[in-house]
Amino acid sequence: MIFVHNHPSGDPEPSKEDIQITNRLLEAGSIVGIKVLDHIIIGNECFVSFKDKGIMS
Repeated sequence: MIFVHNHPSGDPEPSKEDIQITNRLLEAGSIVGIKVLDHIIIGNECFVSFKDKGIMS
């Protein structure tokens, strides 16, 4: 599964809350046997991939 959301501010940098919810999604996926491949935040003509930034493995 890949999670994607946008930041209306245009700044795609992950917030503390984004990182916290990603960790919870990883835990939930592990419990039910669903692999979370990435979490992507979209901003103004750019994006941040948690996997690429090393935030999640």
